[in-house]
Formats: sequence, structure tokens, C-alpha cells
Amino acid sequence: MSTKDFIEKDFYKVLGVPKDATEAEIKKAYRKLAREFHPDANKGNAKAEERFKEISEANDVLGDAKKRKEYDEARALFGSGGFRPGPGAGGGNFNFDLGDLFGGGAQGQGAGGAGGFGGGIGDVFGGLFNRGGASTGTRTQPRRGQDIDTEVTLSFTEAVDGATVPLRMTSQAACKACSGTGDKNGTPRVCPTCVGTGQVARGSGGGFSLTDPCPDCKGRGLIAEHPCMECQGSGRAKSSRTMQVRIPAGVSDNQRIRLRGKGAPGERGGPAGDLYVTVHVDAHPVFGRKDDNLTVTVPVTFSEAALGGEVKVPTLGGPPVTLKLPPGTPNGRTMRARGRGAVRKDGTRGDLLVTVEVAVPQDLSDKARDALEAYREATAGEDPRTELFQAAKGA
Repeated sequence: MSTKDFIEKDFYKVLGVPKDATEAEIKKAYRKLAREFHPDANKGNAKAEERFKEISEANDVLGDAKKRKEYDEARALFGSGGFRPGPGAGGGNFNFDLGDLFGGGAQGQGAGGAGGFGGGIGDVFGGLFNRGGASTGTRTQPRRGQDIDTEVTLSFTEAVDGATVPLRMTSQAACKACSGTGDKNGTPRVCPTCVGTGQVARGSGGGFSLTDPCPDCKGRGLIAEHPCMECQGSGRAKSSRTMQVRIPAGVSDNQRIRLRGKGAPGERGGPAGDLYVTVHVDAHPVFGRKDDNLTVTVPVTFSEAALGGEVKVPTLGGPPVTLKLPPGTPNGRTMRARGRGAVRKDGTRGDLLVTVEVAVPQDLSDKARDALEAYREATAGEDPRTELFQAAKGA
């Protein structure tokens, strides 16, 4: 807020009190208006937020005896647009440009500046207009809510198809005891160190300056003279809530999902933070996962692998599919059942990768044993390892 704006604004009118109002009357008026226009009670209402800032600004001046005295003196000097010069400057009132006066003294007044005040009239009220090197604006800024991290464990099927799960979260929200003001009476004042901005400047050399959170108000822009016992004056308290969260289909193990605006609520009309959910997926006794594809290992008999045939293969949550085995299918061969995998981001599905595993019988009937003996005699001249040894010698 500029010095000119400071003088021209009628803080008594903002609070709706007379100029001779007592400290108790000012406090009562501010408390009533602050509760009515507080951002937490008027979420999304820009006009109410602006009104709350004006009310806080007015209370910061009128609620402080020293500031109020300086404000009244400034209004008396400059409120009518005239200036009563100091000794030696001549009698009578004259008009002047506020911008010239507060910018460092009116031209033509000599080294003493306007009316004989060295360094300009701004120096007379320097303690009021510029404290601690902070910005002169007193408008408290909205603050974004904190991000929240949580975890959830899904079954294999839920991860593939998607699921809505309840999540109980604990985060910082507006304290219910003080309505987020931090003051047990609901009457915080604008921080004099940062003048409500929540930030202070620090030099970094080379003509540059950086901003840090204000150490006195912890970046809130407000200070509670009577700290709330529940939140110790911070205006924030732990709040637990249960939220139904939709986990998208096709999520993988240890994937981190960002849900915008589902984190902790903001302050003074600021946006909510984000919710980050780390997903853990339980293993399935039959199916596996490879990117957007599901995997399954299917046992087949020796005769099915050697002679070929049709085998039924289970799918996740659907009817089985039938795959044709060509004659001479080797152990470990992988075939593809299209569209039977996990859901992709575009809504389509991956494939089901079926790996054939020839099952070796542990117990044979006499008839089966005789058949295998006959097969061995019929293939006695064949050695499947011949090429292996030839390749080994060539290496």
C-alpha cells in the first residue's frame, strides 16, 4: 500500500466506527466483520476475500495505539489536500502533489524538503509505512494447502481393472476452535514485520534481493495476540477425513499417482494441495504383469506339444480362451491372446502372454509306460543333443 493510499483510506469507515471510538469498540467491530468475511467462511468469494483484507488492514492500524496516533496525525495534516508548513516556511496553506512530497521532498524546498522536514514527509512516518524493510503492502496473501502423501494396497485384479478405495488422511486444515484465525478471540492482527505479505526481503549482493518466509508470523501474514489453545496461534490444526479415491485401471506396483486439489485445504482462499498416492499391488497366484500385458504359464502334455491340439487358457476376470498348439510346440514357447491384458491409458487392453510348459508325469500307468517304451525304441536313432555338441566344438 502506498503512502498516498494510506492517507486517503478511511479506516474508521472500513470498520464502521466513529473517529473517537474506544479500543474496545474497534476490537468488537473488527471481530464481527472478520468472522463475517473470513475466507474460510466464504470460499471462492473474491469480494469477501478483498473485504477481509481491508478489514485486517484497518484493524492493524486502528488496533495499535501508536499506529492509530500516527494515522490520525497524518490524516489531519494531509487529509484535506493542504499542508501546514513548519516554522520558517511562511504562513498559510497551500496545495501540493502527494507523490512529490512522499517521494523524497518537494522540489524547490531546499535541502530540508517540504515544510522543512529533512528527507521528505515519508521519513516522519517511516516507522508506520515501512517496517523491517518489508513491502509496504498490508494485504495478506492466500496460501496453498500442503501436499499429502499416502499409500494404498490393491489386489492384482483391482490394479488391472481400477478401483475406488477409501483413504483416511490426516492433514493440516483451518482450526475449528478459532475459525482459522489463530486467535482465540478471532481477532488476529497483520504482522508488522512483513506487513501482511508473509515474506521478508534479504539482500544477496549484486543489487539483488531474495524473499524468505517471515520469521515472526511463519509466512501467514497474521499474528495472534491471544493464541488459540488448540492450534497455538498457527490457525491450522490436524484434521482427519475419509475420502473415496478412484485408482485408475492399469496401475502398476509402486506407481505414484497425483490427484490435483485433493490435499490439505488452503488458507485465506488459497487452493488446496495435491494428494500423492503410492500404490502397492499384491501378487496373483496365477497371473503376472509385464507392462500392459498379463502373463500366464500353462502346462501341456507331451502328446499335445508333440502332436498339436487345442488347449483352454484362463483369463483374468473373464471366460477362458482357446489356443491352438501347432505340432512340435517346444517347451517354453510363448503365444499371444490379444486384448486380454491390462487396461492402457487410452482405454484399450494389452495382451495375455501364454507360455507353454510341458508337464512331465510323475506317476505312469502300465499302459502309459509301455507306450513310452515303444516310443523310445522307435526313436532310438535320434539324438536331440547332436547339434549342441557340434556347436560346442565349433566355438
